[in-house]
Amino acid sequence: MFRSFFPNPKLFFWSAIIWTAIAIAIWFSFFEGNTSMLEALSAYAPIAVEGERPPFLTPDKILIYIYMLFAGFGFAIAWMFLDKNKWSRWSVLGSTIIILITYYNVQLSVFLNDWYGGFYDLLQKALSEKGSVTLDEFFGELMTVAPILLVNITVLVLLDFFVSHYVFRWRTAMNNYFMQYWPKLRHIEGAAQRVQEDTQRFARIVEGLGVSFVRSMMTLIAFLPLLYTLSQNVTELPFIGAVDGSMVYVAIMSALLGTVLLAVVGIKLPGLEFNNQKVEAAYRKELVYGEDSADRAEPATVKELYEGVRKNYYRLYFNYLYFNVARFAYLQGSSFIPLVALGPTIVSGTITLGIFTQINNAFDRVEESFKFFANVWTTIIDLISIYKRLISFENVIYQDEDASTVFVPAE
Repeated sequence: MFRSFFPNPKLFFWSAIIWTAIAIAIWFSFFEGNTSMLEALSAYAPIAVEGERPPFLTPDKILIYIYMLFAGFGFAIAWMFLDKNKWSRWSVLGSTIIILITYYNVQLSVFLNDWYGGFYDLLQKALSEKGSVTLDEFFGELMTVAPILLVNITVLVLLDFFVSHYVFRWRTAMNNYFMQYWPKLRHIEGAAQRVQEDTQRFARIVEGLGVSFVRSMMTLIAFLPLLYTLSQNVTELPFIGAVDGSMVYVAIMSALLGTVLLAVVGIKLPGLEFNNQKVEAAYRKELVYGEDSADRAEPATVKELYEGVRKNYYRLYFNYLYFNVARFAYLQGSSFIPLVALGPTIVSGTITLGIFTQINNAFDRVEESFKFFANVWTTIIDLISIYKRLISFENVIYQDEDASTVFVPAE
């Protein structure tokens, strides 16, 4: 699943984690707030005027963009030389490009959160004081963000196109890998489905979850300090009182509650999804044999196989019933948590609409990142069932051989 696409997967992923930690440490030790570098960049970048909201391309932002490009592509180029395989351009360089664009989107979210604060303050002023805001001022504020959103739309469209090719290359790598061993695999129940369908689904789901997880981590790094700072505007929490950085703790507790809840109520679902594919494969295989042979797919046999499909689906539906009760109750209820937490502050009138919007947006970003597993639990269930099928598939290849010496990338 991974060794067909990535060079030395265990070493690659561990080195990526270690390099990320080192890069973060280097940034905060030598580059964060480096006045000499910022002064050099200020000659080529717009400088925020005191009292105004900072633009998207201030010297400090440009510095971290340059650093991210060097750190990301430096890691990719090193792996291209150290352990290059047939798919390295997609697996190594492609993954780097996806992560860097994800970081760009997170930074855009930070900028938009700041922009919304000023915009909603302007909106509150216009609604509360007749004639205090002109139409030119209103549209002028909207136009400050329009060019950035247009660029972002273009980036997202191109990223989606690139990711489609990335996933298909990964599927192709797995397909080529499994087809080398087809004589050993063809007799396995549902072998054709493993190669034709599961490889595609596995690549698509892992890519999607991987990017979402990285985005969640980047969002936490960007928004946690912001939410902590904005929490200074919160006077107190209901039933608790004043807490320093209160909204950060509320977000953590909300996400932790949902993740634990869904993990407990959905514990049986991966196994049921796995069994579901087994009974479906057995039923489909008999029908395919029946197309070519009159003595196959007889009514009694087909009825028995379909009965297995029916029973498993009914068990699956029942388990999803109480899982979805917990899932939707939590996801719907969690949207009211920031309103409840901000209740005393709102009724006291100590914050403006702009600050409320900033706190609410930052809280949503942080909470969504913390409850990553709660949001994607149904996808994870699907991925676990696919992984179980593919790993049992691969075990046939390696049952009498050393996995580290068997694989030779298909040309």
